[in-house]
Amino acid sequence: MAQVGSISAQTEILSHVLSLVEAFRAFDSDNDGSITVAELGGIMGSLGYNPSEQEVREMMQKGDTDNNGLLSMEEFLEMNTKDLQIGSLGNLLKAAFETLKGDEDEVLTVDELFQVMGSLGFHLTREDCQSIVASMDGDGDGAVSFEDFQLIVTSLL
Repeated sequence: MAQVGSISAQTEILSHVLSLVEAFRAFDSDNDGSITVAELGGIMGSLGYNPSEQEVREMMQKGDTDNNGLLSMEEFLEMNTKDLQIGSLGNLLKAAFETLKGDEDEVLTVDELFQVMGSLGFHLTREDCQSIVASMDGDGDGAVSFEDFQLIVTSLL
């Protein structure tokens, strides 16, 4: 059985990753799926930070692993999650993700996560699954879009 304390701490990390997804979407002002130097500098300025153009370029270079001058969502998440320790929950979510891959147009609900975890032999309570989904549920509808689920799981592994 999963320990509630560890699930609680790990779901806080999931909430943090979701906030990073939302931050990326805010940085990506033209919604083209990538952040430019100008977008990064602009959003940082609006948040009260005043980095120099050189500092913004250095931030971009750290995250831009494919060296195309842009930060993709995956690069942004990797840059901001590489030091997180998600522990066993990351492996559980990866297994759930692999099982649910065929439902890419669907959303992940508490019941689906509970059923998938049970079918994979993981003993999470319904409350554990509810906490996990709630930590990734950006719009509060009780479900997680497959796209967000994929981004979050990928960034943690």
